[in-house]
Amino acid sequence: MAAKLLPTRGLTRDLTAGPAIAVVVGTVIGTGIFLVPAEMMQAAGKPWMVYLAWITGGVLSFSGALTYAELGAMQPEAGGEYVYMRDGYGPLGGFLYAWTTFLISKPGSIATIATGIVRILGTFGVLSFMVQAKPGHALAPSGRLLAILLTILVSLLNYAGVKRAGIFQVIFTALKIGLVFAVIFIAFSWHGGHWSNFLTDFAAAKGGLSGFMIALVAALWAYDGWNNLNMVAGEIRRPERNVPLALITGVGLIALLYVAVNAAVQYVMPSAMIAASSRPAADVVLTVLGTSAASAIAALMALQMMATLNGAIMSGARVPFAAAADGYFFPWLAHVDSRFSTPSAALLWQQSLVILLILFGGNFQQLFSLTLFAEWLFYMLTATTIFIFRVRQPAKERPYKTWGYPAVPALFVMASTFLLFSTFAANLKNSALGTLVILAGIPAFYFFARHPRKIVS
Repeated sequence: MAAKLLPTRGLTRDLTAGPAIAVVVGTVIGTGIFLVPAEMMQAAGKPWMVYLAWITGGVLSFSGALTYAELGAMQPEAGGEYVYMRDGYGPLGGFLYAWTTFLISKPGSIATIATGIVRILGTFGVLSFMVQAKPGHALAPSGRLLAILLTILVSLLNYAGVKRAGIFQVIFTALKIGLVFAVIFIAFSWHGGHWSNFLTDFAAAKGGLSGFMIALVAALWAYDGWNNLNMVAGEIRRPERNVPLALITGVGLIALLYVAVNAAVQYVMPSAMIAASSRPAADVVLTVLGTSAASAIAALMALQMMATLNGAIMSGARVPFAAAADGYFFPWLAHVDSRFSTPSAALLWQQSLVILLILFGGNFQQLFSLTLFAEWLFYMLTATTIFIFRVRQPAKERPYKTWGYPAVPALFVMASTFLLFSTFAANLKNSALGTLVILAGIPAFYFFARHPRKIVS
């Protein structure tokens, strides 16, 4: 029996299973898979340890997807983690998550993706002027302008309807998957490749347990982003079916592609060459097909990141919208466009912050790193809400129940806690400042809570 759907507050359920899966796959797979094999080899030193890190990271991410699948199917509302934190830990808990997300982490993430696209394009000689930046800036003025235009265009697409944005996501995710398969095919079809490369080591690696843990952290970062689907759960058709389906299928497919790409790189390059490469996948294409093909792959890498950009913009706008609809942020941010049924004001708010970061943030990635600790803190706290809801609401309808409960959610909570402390220890100053960002949300919460203006459906 289908679950009774919660009110959508003016949004429409126009995302079917295909676009939902594309949100998961397209948002997670960025440039990381083409770059992190080198970092992982530098840490682990042995191919089998690198594959173990990929598989372990996939299992941990899959356990998170299973956990979020139950939460998303049970509470299919816009806002994702905000909703679960709000209902699990109270309005203050939900607001503190939303506070860090809609002020810094999402705009920072979007700005980082847009800048990344331009920086890849800047590797072409005719466009190199866009990355000839002054100290303190990631891009030259022309590059920053292009990054802003890209985010404006994708934001306008999302303004014009979630269905259109979903179609866009499917198209560019298909391009992304096609690019991954192209790299795999190119590598394994090369006569100069050899399986003996899998037996080579990188002698200068950190190695041991500490090296493996560094490689695991890199793998977990590469898997990050599948949770964005839950932020748009309020616009997914048959969420009781499609939210679990998209999370489980998406993360499973991502894990297979990641392992396959790493194997393709290893087939062409021995471990020492992988560790020395700044872009292993591109170097594979360069080795097999030459400079022109490598340039074409680089151009496609930039183009496929449009799916990542679209997924981030689509999901990010739903968080301030949900908080405002509950009366804990500026009421106008809960406005829904009467023609397109999209959170138009929240999209414009988000876009404004992105523009400010790109124009005046300088090296805004440092600003974004302030919230890395906060992101994993809320991952961990959000996952624990499944235990709260199971105890507090045992009779509530659950269209999907997490397989392996309670072990599977507990595994993800432990993984999130590990990455939380790893992030804090590796970036102590920014993690401490990130904590202050969270705490600054407490007085803001009470300011808005004094005169709540909850938007009813």
